[in-house]
Amino acid sequence: MAIDDQTILKKSAEMKYDYDLVVIGGGSGGLALAKESARCGARVSLLDFVLPTPKGATWGLGGTCVNVGCIPKKLMHQAALLNHYMEDAAAFGWDVTKGTHTWDTMVSGIQDYIHSLNFGYRSALMNVGVKYLNVIGEILDEHTIKTTNKQGIVKNITANTIVIATGERPRYPPIPGAKEFGITSDDLFSLDHNPGKTLCVGASYVSLECAGFLRSIGCDVTVMVRSIYLRGFDQQMADMVGAYMDRYGVKFVRPCVPTSVRCLEEYDAETKKLGLYEVEGKHEDGTLFKDTFNTVIFAVGRDPCTTSIGLQNVGVETDKNGRVIVDSEERTNISNIFAIGDVNNIGFQLTPVAIAAGKNLARRLYTADDCLTDYTNVPTTVFTPLEYGCIGLSEEAAIEKFGTKNIEVFHSHFHPLEWTIPHRQENTCYAKLIINKADDNRVVGFHVLGPNAGEVTQGYAVGMRLGARKEDFDRTIGIHPTCSEVFTTLHVTKSSGGSAAVTGC
Repeated sequence: MAIDDQTILKKSAEMKYDYDLVVIGGGSGGLALAKESARCGARVSLLDFVLPTPKGATWGLGGTCVNVGCIPKKLMHQAALLNHYMEDAAAFGWDVTKGTHTWDTMVSGIQDYIHSLNFGYRSALMNVGVKYLNVIGEILDEHTIKTTNKQGIVKNITANTIVIATGERPRYPPIPGAKEFGITSDDLFSLDHNPGKTLCVGASYVSLECAGFLRSIGCDVTVMVRSIYLRGFDQQMADMVGAYMDRYGVKFVRPCVPTSVRCLEEYDAETKKLGLYEVEGKHEDGTLFKDTFNTVIFAVGRDPCTTSIGLQNVGVETDKNGRVIVDSEERTNISNIFAIGDVNNIGFQLTPVAIAAGKNLARRLYTADDCLTDYTNVPTTVFTPLEYGCIGLSEEAAIEKFGTKNIEVFHSHFHPLEWTIPHRQENTCYAKLIINKADDNRVVGFHVLGPNAGEVTQGYAVGMRLGARKEDFDRTIGIHPTCSEVFTTLHVTKSSGGSAAVTGC
């Protein structure tokens, strides 16, 4: 429960710590928490330090999303979409001569924008009075943090409350050559050359998004998949994402795992002659895979940054994956230590979730607000060439939670109007609502595969947060002609066996 401001101020004065709050981690969640806490009157310090990747890549304040995640990913996705628009332009009467894509120009523009964001975050912290320290933070006891700067100078600081917001970093598979010759998404967005023929290892959203935009700007791309696409997402939708990418020229090797990476020729930074790497793998049936690539990107998962921040010094509990175990208030088993964002064991590893958690925690700590973060019905989008947006439960999760007899699925393919003139393939885009019949036909899952799925999905998240039923969707007047209106006219159920194919405009 939140406590009043007078109690907070009195307690802080009595304890005489350097700060009311120290935040370890300068990503989206940590920044949101630090700024909101300072606005509420707390004395705050934020610690942030980026350890270089094995290839030496590093970046500024803002965490994964700003530097090596959402922002550069979406901008490269936009570069890919422009290629698709040019392909369609001739059918609409435009005389478009497609030239070659210049990787350096794209990366330079993206990095300039990111650097402006880094500067903006520093300024925002300064404006609200947050003390920013570019140091490594290690918890020594419940109120003491050891800080080490890049020169190796050590200084201890104290705080009434400590919040862990250290995020995650990409994982390398334990195979020969992975770290020596492979890269991850931490390296890709600042790469000084076009990746060329690329192998993306993994079927996570990171892998498929990277594969999608690289293929769309002209790279020869192969994705090595161990088992299923987009683990944790609705599998019908995931398979549709994979099928679309396959039709658009992304090659899939499935099921297969890599066993080694060997350098045949190193990349020459002076001439920008691409390197050449031989990747060996093993298919599920035991047959061997071997091919050569200019770039190997590993996107096989991410690990929380919890191994070197001193959790063992105070006995903060973590789960088997290293995530910090927290309760509904993001509090650890140590009463004054909290964890928010990707590093904890609840919610989704998404930027907006971390931001919401940070703001809510600040308000609980330093105001009378007792609002908890709602981790249900969180909207998200996979920015593959054809986007996939979703809210709530997958079909599999809904059946597991409520039982097959209580679930109904309304679904339909749809054909965007803008696809008609270029004659893009019909029955590619798809929408479905998952309904809990036992709860007044409450919508528990929303899924859409189509253009601008992220924009389509966001608005419906409000309705689902307010408990929308299928009847509410049906009574909503759609905007015609749009992709989004399909959700106001869904009438075919999976249980009926009726066709979900497009039937008209």
